[in-house]
Amino acid sequence: MRSLLSALLFVAMTSAPAQDTNLYRGTQVPPEVERIYSKGLKYLVQNQGEDGSYPGNYGGEPAIAGLGILAMLAHGEDPNFGPYAKSIKKGLDKIFNQTKADNGYIGSSMYNHGFSTLALAECYGAVNDERIAPALQKAVDLILASQSKNPTKAWRYMPESQDGDSTVSGACFVALVAARNAGLKVPDKAIDDALKFYADCQTPTDGSIGYVPRSGSHGGCTTAIGVAVYAYARKKDAPVFQKAFKAMLAQEDQGTSYPFYFEYYAAQAYFQGDVKQWQAWNQKLIKKLGDSQSEDGSWEGGMGPGMSTTMGLLSLALNYRYLPIYER
Repeated sequence: MRSLLSALLFVAMTSAPAQDTNLYRGTQVPPEVERIYSKGLKYLVQNQGEDGSYPGNYGGEPAIAGLGILAMLAHGEDPNFGPYAKSIKKGLDKIFNQTKADNGYIGSSMYNHGFSTLALAECYGAVNDERIAPALQKAVDLILASQSKNPTKAWRYMPESQDGDSTVSGACFVALVAARNAGLKVPDKAIDDALKFYADCQTPTDGSIGYVPRSGSHGGCTTAIGVAVYAYARKKDAPVFQKAFKAMLAQEDQGTSYPFYFEYYAAQAYFQGDVKQWQAWNQKLIKKLGDSQSEDGSWEGGMGPGMSTTMGLLSLALNYRYLPIYER
């Protein structure tokens, strides 16, 4: 059953100008997407531990608990009283149990911290849990403090890192955007500094986004992250975005060394960049994920079924568009 909040979010998102709605809003979710998604959610609920963790590599990390929460919210589920409320609470407990009380640092890496902060931002105002607001504020403050002390003005594995890479930075950047959308104060300078980092990661020859500045092309995954970052910053007119988007189209099949992680960001990049391109790519993705989904609803992969399944579902979540972060 869809929550009242989700319904209101959907109404708000469908009130955009007519030239925009005709492209992607007001359309029905393909039945195959609903079948795949419901099957995947069933796996997450049935295989979630009492501590909020999931099976496999990385399944015990708070980031995966956060991604599980996002996958449920993205389906429009009621986070307080619906059939997924208990699972969402367990996921939040996992995040809070791995949050340092003194500085709000979540988990043991900025990957964990970034994805967990994104989950808190999307829960803020939707989930009845008084722990969320102070934890989210502390988590955002830590991301901003980490960036300010980093010479690259980006992020890497630890809060005190002195260098940056485009993947960790993507997790932290999207968390900041979600927090800003939720009403928290995020300085424009933090956004601009991060965009400058991605510009430094762009390869002059083909426009792709590398792993670190001046590293050259790193395949489709990092390019998709760069495209999504600029789109979320509402900088689609920037030459960096335009060149990176063209490079992403050329690298469409080059993200397979990081399955599910690639699809997670590529879905956002295509959708935010060009809805018509997303529609074509989405059809291929539906078939790919439908063919590769296990009988129990999970997906395998080197990162384990917990991470693969949450990210696989979130790569399809643009078909629903209940999460505020997915607004265009």
